[in-house]
Amino acid sequence: MTYVLKSISILVAIAVLATCGGPAPTTNSENSATASHQDASLTVDDARLRAADETPGDWLSYGRNYSEDRYSPLDQITKENLSELGLAWTLELTSTRGVQATPLVVNGIMYFTGPWSVVYAVDARTGTQIWTFDPEVPRVKAIDLCCGVVNRGLALYKGAVFVGTLDGRLISIDAATGEQNWSVMTVPDGGNYSITGAPRIANGKVLIGNGGAEYANVRGFVTAYDAATGDQVWRFYTVPGDPSQPLEQPELEMAAKTWTGEWWKNGGGGTAWDSIVYDPEFNQVLVGVGNGSNWDRAIRSPDGGDNLFLSSIVALDAETGAYKWHYQTTPGDSWDYTATQPIILADLDIAGERRKVLMQAPKNGFFYVLDRTNGTLISAAPFSYMNWATGIDENGRPIETDNARYQDGRTHWITPSSHGAHNWFPMSYNHETGLVYIPGVIQSSPYGTNDDSPNMTGGVLRGSDIAVSIPFRAWNEQVIDPNAPPPGVSSGELIAYDPIRQERVWAIPQPSRYNGGLLSTTTGLLMQGDAEGFFRIRDTETGEVLWEFDVNSGVIAPPVTYLVDGEQYITIIAEWGGGQGQTFRLTDALYSGTVYTFKLGGTAETPPKRPSDRRKLTELTTNASPVDIGWGYTHYFQNCVGCHSFPGGNGGAIPNLARSNKAVFDNYQGIIREGAFAERGMPMQNHLSTKDIEDLRAYVIFVAQSLRAGQSPLEINRTVADYQKAAWAAGPQESVSSQGQEEPEKQGSLPGGDPVAGKRAATICSSCHTFEKGGDTRIGPNLWNIVGKDIASSKGVHYSDALSGLEGTWTPEKLNAFLASPSEFAPGTAMAIKIPREQQRADIIAFLKTMNSD
Repeated sequence: MTYVLKSISILVAIAVLATCGGPAPTTNSENSATASHQDASLTVDDARLRAADETPGDWLSYGRNYSEDRYSPLDQITKENLSELGLAWTLELTSTRGVQATPLVVNGIMYFTGPWSVVYAVDARTGTQIWTFDPEVPRVKAIDLCCGVVNRGLALYKGAVFVGTLDGRLISIDAATGEQNWSVMTVPDGGNYSITGAPRIANGKVLIGNGGAEYANVRGFVTAYDAATGDQVWRFYTVPGDPSQPLEQPELEMAAKTWTGEWWKNGGGGTAWDSIVYDPEFNQVLVGVGNGSNWDRAIRSPDGGDNLFLSSIVALDAETGAYKWHYQTTPGDSWDYTATQPIILADLDIAGERRKVLMQAPKNGFFYVLDRTNGTLISAAPFSYMNWATGIDENGRPIETDNARYQDGRTHWITPSSHGAHNWFPMSYNHETGLVYIPGVIQSSPYGTNDDSPNMTGGVLRGSDIAVSIPFRAWNEQVIDPNAPPPGVSSGELIAYDPIRQERVWAIPQPSRYNGGLLSTTTGLLMQGDAEGFFRIRDTETGEVLWEFDVNSGVIAPPVTYLVDGEQYITIIAEWGGGQGQTFRLTDALYSGTVYTFKLGGTAETPPKRPSDRRKLTELTTNASPVDIGWGYTHYFQNCVGCHSFPGGNGGAIPNLARSNKAVFDNYQGIIREGAFAERGMPMQNHLSTKDIEDLRAYVIFVAQSLRAGQSPLEINRTVADYQKAAWAAGPQESVSSQGQEEPEKQGSLPGGDPVAGKRAATICSSCHTFEKGGDTRIGPNLWNIVGKDIASSKGVHYSDALSGLEGTWTPEKLNAFLASPSEFAPGTAMAIKIPREQQRADIIAFLKTMNSD
């Protein structure tokens, strides 16, 4: 880990001390500034978090208060004086991959995160950086992330800042100095876990979940750690595990009865990757649970079942983690309709009775109001168009439409899409209007089965490890709803929703499906950054734009407002990226992240506009055969589309490959097979053969060539569909199996290995392992001295039962067998990556032999 402590001016020290009531510092005293900073952060304890509404000038936790309503009682900035609102300061960051973070502000100090889980502390009045903490997440970890290298925020408690990292660590940082207090790995070795969500605080405990259910070997859970020590207090698993093993908690017996088949072999999914809300009134933790792995219930649970606790809100005892109640929004989910979206706590007058409720607008398109004392459904209704269900029945279950489960061999375009009618973008509940404001999504997704598809591995769609239900067959018959958004067309909407009457009050169309989270105020202001590159303030009653500011970049983060020295500020961070922002953008130029802060009478200089950086389509041409292009499309779809989208688009935070320069095309083998861009976050994809990569390259060039010739994307897609059909009919190509991957060679005596080539090939391992002596334990153990070491013997590693049950040492022969097929060597292991080429295994083992003390 690296941290950088910045020089703090005397002005910062005075500002912090003034709000703390302490003495003024001596001039040029950096130590005094640091001490005052420590005093400020120490004041955030359980009592202050519970009483957040009594000190609305600070933004102490992710949703501002434990209700997470993102409503501010601050009243200095009003409709009447908005014309006086101006820029107070800006701070340019160095990242370009997307900021989703909600800044925390306490006593004049602001804390926030950027891409790669980097943490910043700045003076909230001037933007002066105090310190930066970089957890040094390995860039190859990007391959395990469905939705970008982003982070949504922090927790603050008793002098410490807490962050969850992309590689699964929970880290406590000294709020004054930026130095690490402690770090704990929260996820098991192997698998494809990640953390992008913000931790929460509950009675001295730090709560954290994880993501990764789009991949195999991921079983969801939420964990509570002691904030002072990092010791685990409790853990709750959201789905049952291997039934041959003891149950971790008694309610999993109930949950297991709702599953069929051998779901545990693929993990089951159910990650709690965003919404974890502490309800101090009932001392309970409300957990939003995600999708299954696989998406398709017919695969993960072939004889049906509700598959608890997927797509559910689960209430847990905050002290013990014991189950209290649950409500499942999407039983037997097959659409990635997670219930991880923001949860808001409120007291509402419903039918003449004051009710303690929670409100959620999850992906499936229904708005839910639940009694949070027991999980009883009070009401639910669609807040957006849907064609997968027609309503909620008397038992609180969705009434599914015919073919909603897409098992007839056709491609069904279903609304909402897998991105949901609402995703992670925070809502706001305004106490004056009584409305909930929702950043909505309007889009359809293709769903279908892949029973006869080539079983390839790698990328976001991982063949035998695949969790998603997007059909690979481009030539499938398409089932399209004429009332839904057409295929390939999407947009957004800003919705004002009445949770008591369960109806839309107004909705504002937006050109992008991807816009920032919301904040509303007691003065009738509704604030949001959007994909068009504007920070807009609207009227909460009508949605009318009252004020706007061009922030150059598309925005996905929510704004916050706070007081410093009695003066109200508004901050929003503009940096496009994350999720869908990786693949498209509406602005002409891609900007590095910038923190924008506003106040009445602000006169700071506006950052300059940049010239358009949109790239031209490559002018390269290809004469590859239709079969080669068909295979290239299939490899591209399974390995590249999640980050780069289909060739020909304008690109987002990540370039569109059809607009790459010639040098990139000339180095496809080095970039993809050898990891030439690994440090940029482009992981090695050495499961693809040289022929696979040649075909993939040909497909990208073919699309660009066709676009330049005037063909429409629809015409190109039809041609490529025919090519793919021909490729699959032709069967395997030379040196490529029917799975699009080189077959593992028989394991006899190992050939001689090249440690230099092995070091390069081992880059694929570095997302889970370190190699150097004394290196950190990540998802898997440090590999120093691994050759000859007892199997499953590294301290501090949570080994799977499969490896823990093996005896003996890691000989070269055993390492060879394990790398060739982990699941055959140790059935049930969480290790997912295979090295099919014998020479490459030999090279890696030769490299590992050099990692020793001799």
